[in-house]
Amino acid sequence: MTERKRGPWTILTERLGYENPWMKVREFDVLRPDGQPGLYGVVEPKNVAIGILPVFENGDTMLVGQYRFALDAWSWELPEGGGAEDVPPLDAAKRELEEETGLKASDWCELSEFDVSNSITNERAYSYIAWGLSEGDPDREGTEADMQMRRLPLREALEMAISGSIRDGFTLIMLMAAVEKARRGALDPGLSRSILSGLDEA
Repeated sequence: MTERKRGPWTILTERLGYENPWMKVREFDVLRPDGQPGLYGVVEPKNVAIGILPVFENGDTMLVGQYRFALDAWSWELPEGGGAEDVPPLDAAKRELEEETGLKASDWCELSEFDVSNSITNERAYSYIAWGLSEGDPDREGTEADMQMRRLPLREALEMAISGSIRDGFTLIMLMAAVEKARRGALDPGLSRSILSGLDEA
């Protein structure tokens, strides 16, 4: 391949290092911004990341817990998963919420869009708030057979995030973004009242 620029970087060669049904890893021989030779690897997931903050009318939310293989640790999180790039992210969010928790929502709004770990991956994340909730039965994948659900006040979930009991970055972003948007009046008024209810309780 011919050399090409990517911002202040120069790509000399590119090769596919690894591929499976969920991701690719590309390796690049480069000239760094300082002009010196270097090596760069980029993880390219084949799905976008999807996250959902469900909010019940009384201010509760729903966490899901599962054992994360990559971390070798249990993790409490908001519902999240992957969505095909050719499927609208909101459609993927509706499917993911129902699969993991059995919940359906009559109302949805965009919460945040962000880059997951931009030094090593090009993964993009989309998150939504779901409210007007009705309960049903989950329909989980085999990899989620150990998953547990925990309904709790959103205030308690936020405290878990602040204390470090919740370490999942996607969940931290969703919780903080929702509370701040509610405080700024950037959400539906009824939804904001549900999110903010009880936050200032001892």
